Amino acid sequence: MSTPVLKVENLKVHFPIKSGGFLNARTLPLKAVDGVSFNVDAGECLGVVGESGCGKSTLGRAVLQLIKPTAGKVVWMGENLCDLSHETMRQKRSDLQLVFQDPLSSLNPRLTVAEIIREPLYATDASMTREEADTRIAAIMTAVGLLPEMRNRYPHEFSGGQCQRIAIARAMVLRPKLIVCDEPVSALDVSIQAQIINLLRRLQKEYGLSLIFISHDLSVVRHLCHRVMVLYLGRMMEMADRDSLFAKPLHPYTQALISAVPIPDPAKERTKEAVILSGDLPSPMNPPSGCVFRTRCPKATPVCIKDAPAIETLDNGRQIACHHWRTL
Repeated sequence: MSTPVLKVENLKVHFPIKSGGFLNARTLPLKAVDGVSFNVDAGECLGVVGESGCGKSTLGRAVLQLIKPTAGKVVWMGENLCDLSHETMRQKRSDLQLVFQDPLSSLNPRLTVAEIIREPLYATDASMTREEADTRIAAIMTAVGLLPEMRNRYPHEFSGGQCQRIAIARAMVLRPKLIVCDEPVSALDVSIQAQIINLLRRLQKEYGLSLIFISHDLSVVRHLCHRVMVLYLGRMMEMADRDSLFAKPLHPYTQALISAVPIPDPAKERTKEAVILSGDLPSPMNPPSGCVFRTRCPKATPVCIKDAPAIETLDNGRQIACHHWRTL
């Protein structure tokens, strides 16, 4: 890996939520992301995993400044995006793009494929001619596996997988350096998921892309990502390279997530020891004291109630936030 192109430092996204009645109304912070730090190298794919409600999508949008962070830094190519004006940030959009979860709802049904892909070109470069735009559109449609002859069709004429290819083409047409993929295959059939994942891998190699791949499917993350960050209730529990994380997860939450991944061998699947978490995800408006995972952790002790674990960085660069990881 090369020098980091993205550095996120102590990022927090808190939403003010009003609660209580008319006489005792008060505002509480919903801590969607609560102090997350990480780097992304050039050409790297960083996976972000965790249960629904752990802050994965909010983190991705905050990195792109689609949601304004409450605190922290998002440093892109040496420049803190949080300090930029709206107009200056708009000029950075060609480098930073997003692929949404639902391919069909993210496309304007009244526009043709060509108009959908052309829209960001005109938004970032008003001087681009129609001929230049059409040439760029034809090239990127071919790159994502769509025939240029499909340019005048509408989104409803395509399958879910094809619509996601259109969404990827719309993001890629600007030739970005970083793309945040927010669960881009969760709404697709398994066979189509594999096609889209392989497409992303190929585009990453051909264009030197950096990816932040958000997902709850660890088998997909294992296939695509170089490193994996595990989130729980807006905080990082563990981060390591893919092979180390899946071979030996250190955090109890990571162990539970990986144990839930199905094994293709039926005999091994029946005999494997699954880690079952008790209870539900706590509310981010009222997170537990100390370690936020302690209410569901089978290894929790009184120290977990009192003190939040510091993030420790091991010799191999692995990071973990747990009081008892050495004894697990």
